[in-house]
Amino acid sequence: MSLKAIFLNCTLKKSPETSNTRAFIKNAERIFHELDVQTEVVRVVDHDVKFGNSSDEGNGDEWPKILQKVKNSDIMIIATPIWRGDRSAVEKLIAERFDGIWNEADEKTGQYPTFNKVAGVMVDGNEDGAKKAISSILLDLSEHGFTVPINAFTYYVGKAGPGPSYIEAEGDKHFFTNRTMYLMVHNLVHMAKVLKENPYPVNVNELKEKAKSISKTEKQ
Repeated sequence: MSLKAIFLNCTLKKSPETSNTRAFIKNAERIFHELDVQTEVVRVVDHDVKFGNSSDEGNGDEWPKILQKVKNSDIMIIATPIWRGDRSAVEKLIAERFDGIWNEADEKTGQYPTFNKVAGVMVDGNEDGAKKAISSILLDLSEHGFTVPINAFTYYVGKAGPGPSYIEAEGDKHFFTNRTMYLMVHNLVHMAKVLKENPYPVNVNELKEKAKSISKTEKQ
């Protein structure tokens, strides 16, 4: 079964500056390749992604091209560094842009184009905040229609307090990080195969009508 995974690298550093997040991604790519999954990495900051919450903000907005790559993939991994104890501003930007898919639902089923795609999270840095970032991102991914399997995350932040980052600290040799990375990749691939053979049958439009029938509020 042919599968493709796309990584959205949410580093603040433009190419060709060294990105610890990119080094972290490279190790996850290796595991995907062991499972015969094709990979692609997009360094978001290298593109002119506008602020907004639609799928196309116009005026040279390059988010539509990135979004199309996501739509053409089976698996998406959000990879972000920690900045000031939370996910990067770049990650929050794309989280807001994913809101646009709510207006791209299938006319018949009401499913978003992200239904039947799986997603995970990678976080790196040299300060606390990984679990906060992971929990926020996983909630966004679920709300945006992605399937999040068990253990769909991995992170490296070193010891408490400022210190060396992933490359300098040899995060690639950290047992916990590597264990969770293997779990994440294998579970993402398994769930992607399951959904490819057994896509969600749910009709969102029909469920909306059922919700209306038992609700008293005006908001639809």
